[in-house]
Amino acid sequence: MTGNIEGIQIEARVGGVEMTVKVVPGAARTKVVGGWGTALKVAVSAPPEGGRANAAVRKLLASVLGVKKADITIVRGLTQPVKRVTASGLTVAQARERLAQV
Repeated sequence: MTGNIEGIQIEARVGGVEMTVKVVPGAARTKVVGGWGTALKVAVSAPPEGGRANAAVRKLLASVLGVKKADITIVRGLTQPVKRVTASGLTVAQARERLAQV
């Protein structure tokens, strides 16, 4: 990962965590870019049409955080580049640790 994740705000929720994710669709490759202010910035190769970029974001975050794709939910910003995302089955410490390993 090229950016720093130290400033990313990850909040505890019942059964998991929630964070803001800045998405760049149509990128050359799908990857976690790093921090973007208090948000996590990700790039996905999928276009934003038909929910394909959202599906790619869920798949990427599930892989990085070590959870199932079904455990990743976009709770706000489905049609926007800045989204609120929850990940079930994780603590804040686990999420930070797993993001730091990317």
